[in-house]
Amino acid sequence: MSEDMKVIVFQIKDKEYAIPVDKVSGIEKLMHITRVPKAVKFVKGVINLRGVITPIIDLRNRFGFEEVECDESTRIIVVILDDIEVGLIVDSANDVLDIPVESIEPQPEVVGHLTSEYISGVAKIEKRLLVLINLEKALSMEMTENMLREG
Repeated sequence: MSEDMKVIVFQIKDKEYAIPVDKVSGIEKLMHITRVPKAVKFVKGVINLRGVITPIIDLRNRFGFEEVECDESTRIIVVILDDIEVGLIVDSANDVLDIPVESIEPQPEVVGHLTSEYISGVAKIEKRLLVLINLEKALSMEMTENMLREG
């Protein structure tokens, strides 16, 4: 019996990325984000999500892609890392998939211009190529905690 990993698939630019469902606490429509002084460029600010002050990170910016205007399909994927909620702005959140664990390959050195340190692997599902994000590295927690202290 092969093991499956349940992931949320989201889009940035023309690529599909995936993060494990068990790290996701919700997917929200874009809402008002309060800017935080002196925050690093990819930290857009904070939102009050059901009484929890949640830092918001623009993944496009974090991964070095050009910024685009947010639109109707823009979503905030709320993830929990080390007991801290962080919101990730993505172009769209597509669906939830089960990926057979054996279909996940180690990451190539570079995927587009996303450096391999943010990637935990790639999975080919039918004609789709999903890039699995290593949230711990992509969201270096010291940065997020420091941002919360300043805010």
